[in-house]
Amino acid sequence: MRIGILNSGGDCPGLNAVIHGVVGAASKLGMEVIGFRDGFEGLIPPGDYMQLGLTDTVGILKLGGTILGTTNKRHFAAKLGLVNLEEIAGTVVDLTRETLDGLEIEALIVVGGEGSLGTALHLYNAGIPVIGVPKTIDNDLQATAMTFGFDSAVSCVVDALDRLHTTAVSHKRVMVVEVMGRNAGWIALWGGIAGGADVVLIPEIDFSLEKVAAVIEEREARGSYSTMIVVAEGARLPDGDLITKGKGENSVRLGGIGEVIADRIAELTGKETRACTLGHLQRGGQPTSLDRILGARFGVKAVELAQQKKFGSMVSYQAYHVGSVTIEEAVHKVRTVDPNGEVVHTARAIGISLGD
Repeated sequence: MRIGILNSGGDCPGLNAVIHGVVGAASKLGMEVIGFRDGFEGLIPPGDYMQLGLTDTVGILKLGGTILGTTNKRHFAAKLGLVNLEEIAGTVVDLTRETLDGLEIEALIVVGGEGSLGTALHLYNAGIPVIGVPKTIDNDLQATAMTFGFDSAVSCVVDALDRLHTTAVSHKRVMVVEVMGRNAGWIALWGGIAGGADVVLIPEIDFSLEKVAAVIEEREARGSYSTMIVVAEGARLPDGDLITKGKGENSVRLGGIGEVIADRIAELTGKETRACTLGHLQRGGQPTSLDRILGARFGVKAVELAQQKKFGSMVSYQAYHVGSVTIEEAVHKVRTVDPNGEVVHTARAIGISLGD
């Protein structure tokens, strides 16, 4: 059996671990692996691909990014003169089928987030043998309890908070740290708890800047002259506004709320306040050991699903077990933080304010 694999959408730590798992498991079963470069771009005939054997994946487990490259843009649309989504989707099917048939590939593993898995589902519904592997640092796919890349992103937030805490204490400042996560507050909440934040602001819980200011003043009264605030990029201001940096090719680009909150907190408290946006630092660098293991497990499971011809399935992690669900169960169903859940309860119990 010959299988293909591609990475699509934003990069994140752990992608190479998935490739490592796929190649290792496939080799054990006597399968060949073809890696397509730059996501669905690599499917444009005659295909942009590389053979992947055991020697090609030596040492990649610890590397961030992906040796196959990825993209969250639709360059092939411009190349082919396409203008609407229906044309794009239909053309992807035709190009994929032509390339896979030419290379005699019997299964295609698509590693991506919601958008990429949506394309994978479209391919499957058109009769192409697809297996999905979920990838997002935001940890917001409903059909899996955790995705690789999330732990590495949280670790980046924690490292930043550890560093910023010392300078905040030295200058008696308020530090506002903006993190990724889109419309879910998982990175902000987990990073804030592990990094010792005093305030965490997430999309799922409405907050008041006056209440945040009151927290800062209460801390001052207790002799704590610095405050660490973590805010998720998708958190809305009290008036309901979502701060954006304009529209990207496929979606609105979030970002900038950290600066807005820092300015407002400075006005309300008179405290010297600084904002720091971590941005793509959260996507880069070496994956944590957890993400390396989870990525490898996902890769192995994807090969097993291909061998069993369970096409249209997506690898899923639930209750410490790697299993599978249908891709259809996974897409368009975002998993957000439960405002009344155990993790939020933990944050409140240890003294973190959610701004409400």
